Amino acid sequence: MRRWLKVGAASLGVIFAVWLIIRLLSPELKRSDLLISKVERGMLEVSVSATGKVAPAFEEIINSPINSRILEVYLRGGDSVDVGTPILRLDLQTAENDLNKLLDEERMKKLQLEQLKVNNRNKLSEMEMKLKVSRMELSRKQVELRNERYLDSLGAGTADRVRQSELSYEVSRLQLAEDEQKYINEQELLKADVEIKDLELNIFSKNIAEMRRTLDDARIRSPRKAVLTYVNSEVGAQIVQGSRVAIVSDLSHFKIEGEIADSYGDRIAPGSRVVVKTGKERFDGIVSDVTPLSRNGVISFTVQLDDNANSSLRSGLKTDVYVLHAVKDDVLRIANASFYNGRGEYDMFVVNANRLIKKRVRLGESSFDYVEVVSGLSEGDDVVVSDMSAYRDKMKLSIK
Repeated sequence: MRRWLKVGAASLGVIFAVWLIIRLLSPELKRSDLLISKVERGMLEVSVSATGKVAPAFEEIINSPINSRILEVYLRGGDSVDVGTPILRLDLQTAENDLNKLLDEERMKKLQLEQLKVNNRNKLSEMEMKLKVSRMELSRKQVELRNERYLDSLGAGTADRVRQSELSYEVSRLQLAEDEQKYINEQELLKADVEIKDLELNIFSKNIAEMRRTLDDARIRSPRKAVLTYVNSEVGAQIVQGSRVAIVSDLSHFKIEGEIADSYGDRIAPGSRVVVKTGKERFDGIVSDVTPLSRNGVISFTVQLDDNANSSLRSGLKTDVYVLHAVKDDVLRIANASFYNGRGEYDMFVVNANRLIKKRVRLGESSFDYVEVVSGLSEGDDVVVSDMSAYRDKMKLSIK
């Protein structure tokens, strides 16, 4: 009995050691710790993944329209502003002096234009007076020619006197025609001179209006009701024309600025439906515009959200963006989770009673919610969609 008891105890010890080694080599997982999805058949809205960032729906950069320096700053970043609220004051003395010079030049040009019009009227009046004299002279010679012809018909005149009167009349007539044509030409010429001067004055006036507008823009004010997200607060700093001095943003409404690999450029276009994920929140929207050029292998696009005023949105928040571009009906699908990195083959664990069996599975397209199963799984299978990279060298696992 003693001998048999020793043999039995040794056997039990060996069995326990083997069982312990198996447990250590094949760890047992809790089913509640696993994310398990059932393979089902249904519709798949195919999407491509992109990255995004929450940005204010409206953001306006205020640039300095002139070279100047900052004299005063009235607000700080984060302050709320209304339409026309002063933000800062620039040194406008030089610009105002330049405007006053332009106004003086404009007045001088107006006086020059009036002077030209008066001179033109005087010149045309003189020409009209000469035309009247020429017409009267022609009428006199016409009477003389008629008299000479009448005397010649009575025998009291001569043919030479008639021809002389005819020649004199013809010369006066041609001279009058020439003067009339000169008068018409002079009218057109003087009219063109006035139009040129008038056009020059209009151009000059437009330059003054532009200068006034620039000067008004240099009085840096908020263009609308928003939040001041940036302001150059360095009093005394030199500002060059076109440099940024302030930014106002609408922080009550947001949009998504997204980026996608240019290899998917044919799958995104204005109007494409989009699902945006931020943490546990999901937002629907549409692509409003797409940049036509690729930079560093990515294409930029903008998403307008259906719920763009949600309280969970924050400027600068990183997001996952899914651009929907096609629909597949009657496909095998499983839940989309962190394991999925694109189309291809995956080693996945399938639930078999209280065990997990590794299988080679081919996956296809994906949507925000589902991944297409191409081969390796059957409808009704339960498959683990948690991150199982820690067990990549295991073929079987136990679960409880």
